[in-house]
Amino acid sequence: MRVLVCVKRVPFTGGKMVLAADSMSLETKHLGFTISPHEECGVEEAVRLIEANGGESVVLTLGPPEAVEQLRDAMALGIDRAIHLQTEGAEWDPEATAAAIVDAIRADEAASGPFDLIFFGNESADSGGFQVGLRVAGALGRPAVTGLKGVRLDGASVRCEQEVDGGRDVYVLLMPAVLGVKEGLNLPRYPSVPGRMRAGRKPVAVSTPSRPAARLELVLLVVPPGQGRRAEVLGNGAAAAPAVVEMMRKIGVA
Repeated sequence: MRVLVCVKRVPFTGGKMVLAADSMSLETKHLGFTISPHEECGVEEAVRLIEANGGESVVLTLGPPEAVEQLRDAMALGIDRAIHLQTEGAEWDPEATAAAIVDAIRADEAASGPFDLIFFGNESADSGGFQVGLRVAGALGRPAVTGLKGVRLDGASVRCEQEVDGGRDVYVLLMPAVLGVKEGLNLPRYPSVPGRMRAGRKPVAVSTPSRPAARLELVLLVVPPGQGRRAEVLGNGAAAAPAVVEMMRKIGVA
């Protein structure tokens, strides 16, 4: 069995997002980087599948030279090797990103055979475009399903579960297939010290794809406002007691 996981180097999801002066990119000089939480689950699922069934797992990213750090992190968890599509650091649009990934997949499959499963995070933690995985699946002519919180092999097919209101939808896809997974699919493991040492010796194939002329235009980035907080004074001293009791009744604690 062969499994590919596509990941993206993104700012730490718990960090404060600050836009550059032109509102066309994130200001990242004070941020740490990681891979998206959805993609962490994709890496974990790939490792589990190969542990259970044998074969090879591969991690791929398109990003700046520093993105090798995220590839090494994935290999420290058990991924066998990595493909780094190295860029100058500027953000690529979803169409260009998908095209570069498709070329890399075709080249790897020509040399080593087809991937049975290709995992993407449901969406990246920074731009949240929801596009790259589906574009790759379309270009490769393979079935795809997204929003997954359950994946199980069943012979030559894969059973996929998608959470919906009131239960789960189930899809059965013939392999090879492309799957977009969500956080909660599994509980990703932490890398061990021996795992990190082994990751340093695992191969990373580096290539520099040519960036096609953009056909999608980024107009503006906007950081959505927070929920904010509101304080309401219910009264002073003993006079506030009835209002406090009434509020407790409203929220169901009295």
